[in-house]
Amino acid sequence: MFQNFDFDVIARTWQVLIFQGLAFTLEVTVLAMVGGIVFGTLLAMMRLSSVKPMSWIAAAYVNGLRSIPLVLVIFWFYFLVPYIGAWIIGASSPIKVGAFTSALVTFILFEACYYCEIMRAGIQSIPSGQANAGYALGMTYWQVMRQVVLPQAFRNMTPVLLTQTIILFQDVSLVYIISLPDFVTMASKVAQRDGRLVEMYLFVAVVYFAICLFLSFWVKRLQTRIAIAR
Repeated sequence: MFQNFDFDVIARTWQVLIFQGLAFTLEVTVLAMVGGIVFGTLLAMMRLSSVKPMSWIAAAYVNGLRSIPLVLVIFWFYFLVPYIGAWIIGASSPIKVGAFTSALVTFILFEACYYCEIMRAGIQSIPSGQANAGYALGMTYWQVMRQVVLPQAFRNMTPVLLTQTIILFQDVSLVYIISLPDFVTMASKVAQRDGRLVEMYLFVAVVYFAICLFLSFWVKRLQTRIAIAR
């Protein structure tokens, strides 16, 4: 099976693929995770708010965006937002957004929907008596969330948030449609240049498998520790 397998193409290119392509993928993943969790937490608080219009807006955003494939969201944001921005500000030509900014904002807006549902479950898992105690002390809704509920919800939901981040790490490969130099895109270019598709795509698959397997085991151990601490 491996008699025609060219290990040399991997040996010649792995450093570039790892230290540039994979590093870019990890950079987008971390930035999108942080932005997505922050925005997702705000959306979760809006969904649980007693102010109905605020709750409806958050619910419509989350349910609407989750019903669209991510690849289409990336495509639309990259190609349509410059024209929409130009129309809003009255410019005669499309505004410049940039592929990296476009991809990052897209992932933040899209992943926030999933982080929102995770955080909403975490907030609802906190006994209502703790929030009521905060209200009895004269705290506002946002103070109760920030000082009482969210710290506990984050602790409870950390394993699930990290699991969603693993999925985000895999989804970043979709930036190939806008030609960003992520791990998959750079490996694909090498594969096309050297005519070694099997070697390159197998190498990419092994790296993704190893990273995701390690992170999954780490999340499982973290989940066990949190369960014991409870």
